[in-house]
Amino acid sequence: MDKEIRTLATEIELREEAEKNKKTISGYAVKWNEWSNPIAGMFQERFDKGAFSESLRSDSQKSLWCHDRSKVLASTSNGTLRIAEDEIGLRFEADLPDTSWGNDAYISIKRRDVDGVSFGFRSAPKTDIWDDKDPKMIKRTVKSAKIFEISPETFPAYPQTEVQARSIDTAYEEYRAETEKPVPETELRLAEQRKGFNKLKNKIYQIYQEVN
Repeated sequence: MDKEIRTLATEIELREEAEKNKKTISGYAVKWNEWSNPIAGMFQERFDKGAFSESLRSDSQKSLWCHDRSKVLASTSNGTLRIAEDEIGLRFEADLPDTSWGNDAYISIKRRDVDGVSFGFRSAPKTDIWDDKDPKMIKRTVKSAKIFEISPETFPAYPQTEVQARSIDTAYEEYRAETEKPVPETELRLAEQRKGFNKLKNKIYQIYQEVN
């Protein structure tokens, strides 16, 4: 299964220690048992308390600036990123690097230009609980998942972006695999989204050809 990306509108806290030239951001990437807003108008999801416990024990995680792998803000492997589950949700604390993107991140968050936190995860196979009583708004409860990254991100994360659309595809592929139930209305919407992306790509390519 591909990695899924979600963004939470949340307050990111900032702390600066002038003497140590150290800038830190912190907040919640996930809050337990809170239903998300409808994702692309198709489904809602929530995370059970402790959903990431096993992953936090056995995996390493990164914090990236807006999902850019070339701009690493912090890592659990060297202690600059600290992630823990508490009664509220999945809390993180990241010591930002003294780099151009680290300083840019701090300033953008301080100005509230960036006010969301994205997290990349992969649900453990056959552990999700799906409620399809309402086929127009299916509900998903994530019981266990791997956590890969926690990253400051511009909010909202529009479902129309290609990354988010792939995440939706991934979730529904698992739904179909577990329930063996077709979702014709959902499939139609996803097909329309993909058609729109293809048109946009073709338009960009056409402009590129004209310019060059």
